[in-house]
Amino acid sequence: MKSGLRERKKQKTRESIQRAALRLFVKQGYEETTIEQIAAAAEISPSTFFNYFPTKEDVVLFDAYDPMAIRMFLERPKDEPLNVVVRRVLEELAEVFQRDEDVILARGRLFLEVPELRSRMWEETERTLVIFNQILAERTGRRPDDFEVRVTAHDRRDDGSRARVDAEQGSPRPR
Repeated sequence: MKSGLRERKKQKTRESIQRAALRLFVKQGYEETTIEQIAAAAEISPSTFFNYFPTKEDVVLFDAYDPMAIRMFLERPKDEPLNVVVRRVLEELAEVFQRDEDVILARGRLFLEVPELRSRMWEETERTLVIFNQILAERTGRRPDDFEVRVTAHDRRDDGSRARVDAEQGSPRPR
């Protein structure tokens, strides 16, 4: 499930636009920042911005971590116990979260401060949970609506959220 050069370049561009936007949001506020300003800071045209993000909200909502976690999960050996898979993925993600602490903190503040972002964040969280639920069901040979699969998916999402908080605070979770 490796991505090609073109997809990696798109990902880097998305991340670059998001970082520029977050810097501006921190500096001058979410509402006060325009797409034109974001484009200028990211050294792209406004039309290029819209090729990557349909709205200003979407630049904040963009989450490279969920697809990364899913990819890491899928790349683990099929015979590896689920608890080991989850622990290994969380360990790998903790390193990424520490590296991207500024992005995670800025997004978190915006989710708390901007009501439109907060409501959209919950929608995105639910969408990711459905995807992870399907992946867990496939890996365990159970149905996606199986109670244990749903509970495990919710629990793993909570583990990921705690790992992000721990990374922000510089304190890895005990193993």
